[in-house]
Amino acid sequence: MIREKQRSASSGWGVFGILLAIDLAALYSIYRGVEANNQAWTLTSITVAVLAALMYPGLFIVNPNEGKVLQLFGAYKGTVREEGLRWANPLYTKKRVSLRIRNFESAKLKVNDNEGNPIEIAAVVVWRVVDTAEAVFEVHDYESYLHVQTESAVRNLASSYTYDTHDEERVSLRGHTGAVAEHLKREIQERLSKAGIEVTEARITHLAYAPEIAGAMLQRQQAGAIIAARSRIVEGAVGMVQMALDMLSQRAIVHLDDERKAAMVSNLLVVLCGERGTQPVVNAGTIYQ
Repeated sequence: MIREKQRSASSGWGVFGILLAIDLAALYSIYRGVEANNQAWTLTSITVAVLAALMYPGLFIVNPNEGKVLQLFGAYKGTVREEGLRWANPLYTKKRVSLRIRNFESAKLKVNDNEGNPIEIAAVVVWRVVDTAEAVFEVHDYESYLHVQTESAVRNLASSYTYDTHDEERVSLRGHTGAVAEHLKREIQERLSKAGIEVTEARITHLAYAPEIAGAMLQRQQAGAIIAARSRIVEGAVGMVQMALDMLSQRAIVHLDDERKAAMVSNLLVVLCGERGTQPVVNAGTIYQ
């Protein structure tokens, strides 16, 4: 693998001043040579002016958060990151690579989740180039490579989890955004490690059931939510009934036989688990009438 080599380049201002002075001196020398009808002097001055002009392509500008990758006849010579006007060998080719933080938002992809349900999903990735040599030489086009690998990672993520679940211990795309985002970031980073790219953040921006099953899945989701809520209610109600019976027994407030306990349990469960408010019935007699 080709790793980045930091290279320092000469300040371009000093070189520019020297070349400009040489050009001005050469032009004046050409004028004097023509005036004196001295061909040798004139040709020498023209040669010096041409050689100075050939040095100008060595000047280049490096902007903040930018790198210039230098190559000589295909060989990698290093990357200049020092901002400002710089000068290097005029034969070097100089490729600009931005080091700024950038965003990429994937298209809405239709994939199947872990249970086979078709869903729509999209994600945004915050990234930047950290190794210019890998970004330029290890992959053909690092931006296109990022786009393809991100969409591939999003598809794999969607098939690894269910869209939603009522089990708190089971990770779902909708209910555990933090864990899902960390998984997505880690997987994209692994895929882009050879391209010299660092992933700063990755998160899901769109998540929904596919339109053709959205209605049916909404009903299923509502039914699952109702069942889960009912399970919680029943669990809590049984605990409250058990607590009530234990407290009555410990404090000796009233002694109930098995039949009366069963009736009391039934009444309490109806009260605690019912969807509507109960209507009290006042018994004016004894508990046996």
